[in-house]
Amino acid sequence: MDESSKEGKGRHDLLLQEIEAIDDYWGPTFRAIFDTDECDAFADKLDSRIRSHDKDIEKLCSAHHQGFIESIRDLLELKGLANRIHGEVQAIDSDICHSVTQLKLKGQELADARRIERNMKTTIEMLQSCLPVLRAYIKLQQQMKEKRYYPALKTLEQLEHIHLPNISHYRFSEHMKKSLAKVRESIKEASMVDLKDFLESIRKYSPKIGEVAMRHTAEQLNIDISANSSAIKRLISPTMSGEFDYEAPSESEYSVEEDLSAQDLVDFSPVYRCLHIHTVLDAKETYENYYRKQRKKQARLALQPPTNMHETIEGYRQYFHGIVGFFVVEDHVMNTASTLVNRSYLDDVWNIAVSKIASSVRTHSSYCTDPALMLKIKNLVMLFSSTLKTYGYSVSQLVELLQEIRDHYNEVLMQRWVHVFRDIFDEDNYHPIQVTTPAEYQRVIESFPYRDSNLEAAPFPKRFPFSSLVPKVYRQIRNYIQACLQFSQDLNLADQEIDDTLRRYTNLLLTRTLSGCLSTLIRKPSLSLLQLIQISINTNYLEESNAWLEEFIAQLTGASRELSHIARLQGRAVFRDVRDDAEQQIYEALKRKMDEFMELANYDWQLNEPSGQASSFLMDLIAFLQSTFQAFTNLKEHVAQNACLTACRHIAEILMDLLLSDDVKSISMGALQQVNLDVIQCEQFAASEPVPGFEDGTLLSSFLDLRQLLDLLLSWDWSAYFHDYGQDTSKYLRVSPQRAITVLEKLREADKRTVFSVLKKSERDKKKLMETVLRQLRQLLQSSA
Repeated sequence: MDESSKEGKGRHDLLLQEIEAIDDYWGPTFRAIFDTDECDAFADKLDSRIRSHDKDIEKLCSAHHQGFIESIRDLLELKGLANRIHGEVQAIDSDICHSVTQLKLKGQELADARRIERNMKTTIEMLQSCLPVLRAYIKLQQQMKEKRYYPALKTLEQLEHIHLPNISHYRFSEHMKKSLAKVRESIKEASMVDLKDFLESIRKYSPKIGEVAMRHTAEQLNIDISANSSAIKRLISPTMSGEFDYEAPSESEYSVEEDLSAQDLVDFSPVYRCLHIHTVLDAKETYENYYRKQRKKQARLALQPPTNMHETIEGYRQYFHGIVGFFVVEDHVMNTASTLVNRSYLDDVWNIAVSKIASSVRTHSSYCTDPALMLKIKNLVMLFSSTLKTYGYSVSQLVELLQEIRDHYNEVLMQRWVHVFRDIFDEDNYHPIQVTTPAEYQRVIESFPYRDSNLEAAPFPKRFPFSSLVPKVYRQIRNYIQACLQFSQDLNLADQEIDDTLRRYTNLLLTRTLSGCLSTLIRKPSLSLLQLIQISINTNYLEESNAWLEEFIAQLTGASRELSHIARLQGRAVFRDVRDDAEQQIYEALKRKMDEFMELANYDWQLNEPSGQASSFLMDLIAFLQSTFQAFTNLKEHVAQNACLTACRHIAEILMDLLLSDDVKSISMGALQQVNLDVIQCEQFAASEPVPGFEDGTLLSSFLDLRQLLDLLLSWDWSAYFHDYGQDTSKYLRVSPQRAITVLEKLREADKRTVFSVLKKSERDKKKLMETVLRQLRQLLQSSA
């Protein structure tokens, strides 16, 4: 064999060894075979190797055939033995399985029993640990059902802080915690319901509490609030003797059925319980805010006055009782639960309330026109402020309110006294008081402290210089002062301050009320001249009463007389002004009466010859003036003198106006001479001194203008007039060119109506002279202009 065949054979052997050595995967080996061109040779080689192995197997089987047979025979024997053992084993296994099953059952039963026992023991332990919780919870439910919220809250605290932590690992504890949260809210809501009931109750009983508090204050301060309630009524309707109808109060202004305190009338325990509950529930601030909010609402309701409060004192009393009751309750809560209500909070509420109180009382009292009711209001405000002052509240605004009410009270009094004075004026007959007995004389003296030695010595019947108006007005002024004093009493004012106040209000009465009434009186058209004269006389004596009124005020107030000059009464000035006004009205009335006489003047301006005596209407007028001036004896001298002077001047003015009137177109010389006779009669009246005290020629000077004009026209002394015109020594100084022209033109017009005047040379000369005089008078008039 050559080398190549040997190598190929060796390679095939290696490949066969690899195939024989590997049991499952011959891929690489076959790939190596197929990569060469020796597949057929390898296949042959493989077949050869298979045959070789088959021969080896046959040899081996032949060598071990007998042993195999024996082994099979042994196996068959062993099979029978194995079957018998298998049967025995199965029987034993069945017995063991049955026993084990029974044992397992017994063991399971034992385990179950032990587990049950253990569970029972555990359950008992658990139940024992849960029993306090359950008992407490049941107790809580029972307390909630019985509405015992304060004990329920304690039970709730025990559950939450003591019992529930011990069973926190149980699931039902979570449910219980949730239910306790609901219970907590239920307690909170229930306590709030109790609080609302308390607030409703306290609103109902606050007026009663305030009434009791104000009554206690009145007793402690010894305040008699009804002392002045009816006194004002008897000051308005006095008799002349100063006696008054007195109406005593029928019952106490204040009465309560029982002497109870705020604690007796209202149960405050809901407030404390609710406060404690909310404190425990960590809602104290919420509770405090709610309480204060609700109480502020109630305060606003209490501060709303009744709509008809101004009509009766009961409205004011109800209003004040409600407010006092509110603050008394709050004061009690502050003293027992300071965290709920403190002084700062109450001061804030009071500062708001006092302004509204002052405004409400000021508004409603302004409608009041009854002095007696205003005194009751004043007493109530005083008692109200005193009550709240004892609880530590500032009442300065109420003091100012009282001063405002006092001013309004004075206005009401003055309105009342307007009617009082008017009634006195209407009832007076304006004749001097005449008394016929000592008793009547004494009554007048007691009502008006007038003293006159001549009158006292005079026999009865005696006649006072004044009418009944004087003592009545004087008594009414005293009554007014006493009525003003009624309000100023008990205001804790100094004597001097009361004195100044009375003087100020009295001055208001004198300067406004009495002065206005007197001014209205003296302007009444129905008053006669004699009545006006009596009114003027009355003012003289009313003026003298000013000192007596000042003395009366000083006695009432007890103020030092050295200091009383601070506010003097203005009565003298008031009555002096009224008297001046009355005097002017006397003068005007005198003029009106004179006008009535002068309206009867019926001059015949074309009269040829005068009657030889003064006109009848003028004689009647002078007779009237003479009788009138006799009634002036009680007037002051200057009044009578002024009246007389006014009368003379008025007569002169009327006569001058008649001469110069445009209605009179012509005047005859006879008519002019008749006017001259009337002027002479007036001059004789003036010279007779109808009123004493005039200087010589004073009354006659009233007719000087007329006298000079008439003398000039009657004497025809024009040369002297023109020569002395403008000189102080002129005889006709008071005759103006205009007046002379007016009368001359009327004389000329009268001459024109005389048919035969143109036929006489003297008349023609006179006419020429008149024209010359008129021309010169007009030149004087133009030059003076």
